[in-house]
Amino acid sequence: MKVFVTGAGGFIGGTIAAHLARTGHEVRGLVRRPDQFSDLEALGIVPVAGALDDRELLMREARAADAVINAASSDHRGAVEALLDALEGSGKTLLHTSGSSIVGDASGGEATDKIYYEDALPAPTPDKAARVAIDDLVLAGAQHGVRSAVLCNTLIYGVGAVPGAASVQLPRLIRQAQKSGVMRHVGRGLNIWSNVHVDDVAELYRLALGNTPAGTFYFVESGEADFRTMTAALAQKMGLGAAQDWPLEQAIEEWGYEMASYGLGSNSRVRGERARKLLGWAPKRKSVTEWIRDEMPAV
Repeated sequence: MKVFVTGAGGFIGGTIAAHLARTGHEVRGLVRRPDQFSDLEALGIVPVAGALDDRELLMREARAADAVINAASSDHRGAVEALLDALEGSGKTLLHTSGSSIVGDASGGEATDKIYYEDALPAPTPDKAARVAIDDLVLAGAQHGVRSAVLCNTLIYGVGAVPGAASVQLPRLIRQAQKSGVMRHVGRGLNIWSNVHVDDVAELYRLALGNTPAGTFYFVESGEADFRTMTAALAQKMGLGAAQDWPLEQAIEEWGYEMASYGLGSNSRVRGERARKLLGWAPKRKSVTEWIRDEMPAV
């Protein structure tokens, strides 16, 4: 299958693209930085220079492909509109990458017992309404001849395929600790996130390419952990003392409102049943803390 992947120079998109290339697909990957071309080529990916604002380029690549994966941004509406317009009436697959902060509660590091399921999503908060509207736009593509699906990823961990590309949450905790000498979590760190290993994510995208029913929303998860437990594991791995509580206001100064309040300071507890039932997805990794302890490269 000929697959066009946006965000191929990134952590998620690059790992998905490399996995598809290894499993026999012809992969073209959108990348902004020319210095990444050789890295992608070494992974069997044909680099396509461009950006999400290049509407004509996106449409041309989408029409030439058998399937499209948007892994560059969950929030770029223009790119999604271009891909949907290009694929309208084609019956081709479009997999769009979202993130489970759409159900984040910005708790400031406190716990919750609320768990969300794919068939009972809450109304979005004002902070997340635009992202959810894009998800809904993708799903509506099923009514216009596109086999569209939304894969809503949780906290992703692991080592990506593209050199230098990093995930979102754990690397930010690590960089702050490297800078300050102190591992910190937002508030008391009792907030819980579902999580998933990047290799399992890539396999799910592969399965969904040819098998997803049109108009399907998936949560992508294979376990969960609270941030206090994750930062304790990170601190031990880095040879630091005990992880410390950090008031939300100070965390915002370090990471910004969005990352501190939602990416690191919220609860995002979800259950992804559809990928297992509809696609036969069987994730191999189920513990982020075991990965930190046993497999995470030294930092």
